Amino acid sequence: MQWSRRGVLKVMGAASAGMLVGGRADAQTIAEPVGQALSQATTIAAVPWGERRPKVGDRKFRSAAVEAQIARVSAKTGDKEMARLFANCYPNTLDTTVEPGTWEGKPDTAVVTGDIAAMWLRDSSAQVWPYLPLLKEDDALRGLVEGVIRRQTRCLLIDTYANAFMADLNAKPLPWSVDDKTEMKQGVGERKYELDSLCYPIRLAHGYWKQSGDVKPFDAAWQKAMTLVVQTMRVQQRKDGVGPYHFQRTSPIATETLPGNGYGNPVRPVGLIASGFRPSDDACVFPFLVPSNLFAVTSLRQLAVMAHAVLKDAELAREAESLAGEVEGALKQYAVVKVEQGTGVETIWAYEVDGFGSQLLMDDANVPSLLGLPYLESSLDAALYARTRAFVWSARNPWFFKGTAGEGVGGPHEGKDMIWPMSQMVYALTSQSSAEIGHALAMLKASSAGTGFMHESYDRNDVKKFTRPWFAWANTLFGELIVKTVATRPELLAKVGA
Repeated sequence: MQWSRRGVLKVMGAASAGMLVGGRADAQTIAEPVGQALSQATTIAAVPWGERRPKVGDRKFRSAAVEAQIARVSAKTGDKEMARLFANCYPNTLDTTVEPGTWEGKPDTAVVTGDIAAMWLRDSSAQVWPYLPLLKEDDALRGLVEGVIRRQTRCLLIDTYANAFMADLNAKPLPWSVDDKTEMKQGVGERKYELDSLCYPIRLAHGYWKQSGDVKPFDAAWQKAMTLVVQTMRVQQRKDGVGPYHFQRTSPIATETLPGNGYGNPVRPVGLIASGFRPSDDACVFPFLVPSNLFAVTSLRQLAVMAHAVLKDAELAREAESLAGEVEGALKQYAVVKVEQGTGVETIWAYEVDGFGSQLLMDDANVPSLLGLPYLESSLDAALYARTRAFVWSARNPWFFKGTAGEGVGGPHEGKDMIWPMSQMVYALTSQSSAEIGHALAMLKASSAGTGFMHESYDRNDVKKFTRPWFAWANTLFGELIVKTVATRPELLAKVGA
């Protein structure tokens, strides 16, 4: 049997969709070889739905502050279907994906993605992010997030080049990673080097510190992990060669492996940081992934602040700040490109560059994305972002799709015509327009397709054809959007869509 992450998720999607609508997944179908079980995306019929959360006793973690937030926001959401959707999605990470425990007498929390029993550094950070404003109201919740930070520290100390780790660090790697040609270490689930996977733990740590004031997780181990993060970024500037990381996978899908004998396509060392893979887990065409480099500038400066204020480590603070400045300068010089627009020419951010002059003009739904730069506080120039945003949300972006069921950004991971609701959430979260936000909310409401949850992607012409019915990052991000909308534009939630 040929294993692949995409194939496994489509099979699991079939099973999950059956459970969601009260049907059954055919056991014979689940046993079929991956790639044969489903030809495209999961298809189900829309059904009336209400609360789809697990029974109280079956929830992985219960937070009084989160339950109170659900009650507050739901009461202020006039559209009752949106209120029910929020009540299902917002707590989904806590209900279904966290595994709280202790390690060496301290909090230790694994956070799986949902349908994969592994912890991505990116996803786990993003999944608990919307709960940070509630930490002062709920010490148990604070302890849970402290445990996430401590688990991420353990993971980074295992391997700064890995994107995913097993929830049980003694377990075997994910089935599609077993035969990868790379240096797999115990506890690693998948070893795709993604620059954003080094940034997200910093973002979470900084947000946790700012919201709670607690410094307990920022101990000697965290300091060592952060030092390794900065060192890894330095190595991946590739000023002294390609560095130690390489990755090859036997796969019929080109984006599952790296060219150049596993080191990626060549770059000219201009100060940017190379990334093997994108936040979608797809291989980069040109290794200087621009949104991830912009995110790195923000994250490094956040680390510099914490190194100075919390760790009292002047050397780490200087190194992080110095690297941030170097990357920012290189971005302005090498990642801003000219494109034709109408009868004139304008500048926008490229998605990927190589330092030689090659540039890839597109955006992908996964965050960090060009669309999501303000969401990550990583937009260096408001006017430049506005032009880039207009490019991304248009037919000029090869991964923008529009159909009878909505419009939005997708990407190579699920392919042509598949819109990612995450892009619609980010579109709304970064918008200052009530019309844009309202439009995004209406599309998101419809995209649930009667399941009560958000999904990874759906067909531009049919919301009932979707992938990954259990994708906690999308669910929690949707919850974050509704919390923000209730606080800033509650009138948009009075009645959503037709």
